[in-house]
Amino acid sequence: MSSSERWLIFGLGNPGNQYALTRHNIGQMVIEYLATDGFSMPNRLSSHKSKSDVAEINLAGHKVLIAQSHGYMNESGQPARALADFYKVPTDKLIVIHDELDLPFNTLRIKKGGGDNGHNGLKSMTQHFTNNYFRLRMGIGRPAHTGQTADYVLQKFNPAEMKEIPDFIIRSYHALSTLVSEGLVKAQQEFNQ
Repeated sequence: MSSSERWLIFGLGNPGNQYALTRHNIGQMVIEYLATDGFSMPNRLSSHKSKSDVAEINLAGHKVLIAQSHGYMNESGQPARALADFYKVPTDKLIVIHDELDLPFNTLRIKKGGGDNGHNGLKSMTQHFTNNYFRLRMGIGRPAHTGQTADYVLQKFNPAEMKEIPDFIIRSYHALSTLVSEGLVKAQQEFNQ
């Protein structure tokens, strides 16, 4: 895999301060970490005509665009498609970072393709791409009672979870680095535990 091939990493979430640090926005939290070089630099994201915030970074020797939408979760596919078209990024170089109810909190899984499992952001992405993109699934666990899912994903992480978030995000960074530099099988072997 040559370093001249550009990747697009797109973090799902909702805009605005009321959604910051909510479970549904874990994908955008990873993008913000990448955009600040692990919080050690100013945020390099800038607005793009695709209705998203974008930055180009070097990840494990590869040119990588990182982005998050200005719009809501269920409209994520359109700005991601516009960016992919503008920068000529093929679907097999797209990684979508999203929250995953079916994984325990602080658990990562990397996969390629699959269904949307009721996730509105993934539904939108698959409408604008084939479903043959990579996914970094970030476990947020399920609420104690069924029927509370919509409220649960829009709640902020609790204090105990917030203590684990920095490590969770750093592991996601290493998983993304491994995926773009060494491929899916190696990334799954190392991080899908």
